[in-house]
Amino acid sequence: MNENNIYTVGSQLENFEFETYDPVKNSFSRFLLKDSMEQKRWTVLVYYPSDFTFVCPTELKDLADNYNELYDMGVNVLSVSTDTIYVHMAWKAQEKLLEDVRYPMATDKEGRLAKKLSLYNINDCVAYRGTVIIDPNGIITGIEININSVGRNMSELVRKMKAFIYTYKKPREVCPAKWEPGKKTLSPSEKIVGKIYEELK
Repeated sequence: MNENNIYTVGSQLENFEFETYDPVKNSFSRFLLKDSMEQKRWTVLVYYPSDFTFVCPTELKDLADNYNELYDMGVNVLSVSTDTIYVHMAWKAQEKLLEDVRYPMATDKEGRLAKKLSLYNINDCVAYRGTVIIDPNGIITGIEININSVGRNMSELVRKMKAFIYTYKKPREVCPAKWEPGKKTLSPSEKIVGKIYEELK
């Protein structure tokens, strides 16, 4: 990975590799972005500050509760922190909130990718709460970054993924706020400028 690249929404990611702890097999493995791309699957990186903390296990439990739906939609999900895979393994074994976690738990050593995504807290040497959505071509579709005192709602991640996948397949359409499958989308043109209310009725 080029050390000088900074990534943002719309950036083409270079291939990256994470060491992972697989809680299903109770073993260590690796995740490569190129593998996800070859599978034509989306990738979602759910960064969090640190294992054995307070808000983090509640987020990872919420992610576990939504994992099957995301996976069935064609999304490879990973939780990511700067902790080692050994710490991930120990945390999973001890914290009851994590008992249903089935997705890989990755380590971003020294925050190498987190720094390139501008979601690394240099004062505390940990990642912020960052959600990174990567399409099957390796392009960043979405980045959400929160300070570490407030947890995320993974149901909203599921909703957004449905919209991202829809517009990926139908690039001439856009999804309005709070869009859910089956609701109206918009086809931008000069004909509907100033008439969105009527268009969505």
